[in-house]
Amino acid sequence: MCLAIPGKILSIVSPVDETFRQGKVSFSGIVKEVNLCMVPEATVGDYVLVHVGVAICKVDEEEARQTFAYLQQMGELEEIKPSD
Repeated sequence: MCLAIPGKILSIVSPVDETFRQGKVSFSGIVKEVNLCMVPEATVGDYVLVHVGVAICKVDEEEARQTFAYLQQMGELEEIKPSD
């Protein structure tokens, strides 16, 4: 099953070409680099849904927390944990 995981944008790297706009996104403490080209309006501190390394939309903080809690309960967050 493919899921979109909510995360909080910690920082944004904005190159000259917006196609390659990247950001560091925290998924409850696990930080990953994410492509932000589909959410040009997103800023540091915003919550986004991320699917396969690409932020696909902004969400409010409460929705992000609730979705993350559901995914944890379902055991669907194993793939975002860093490998040892």
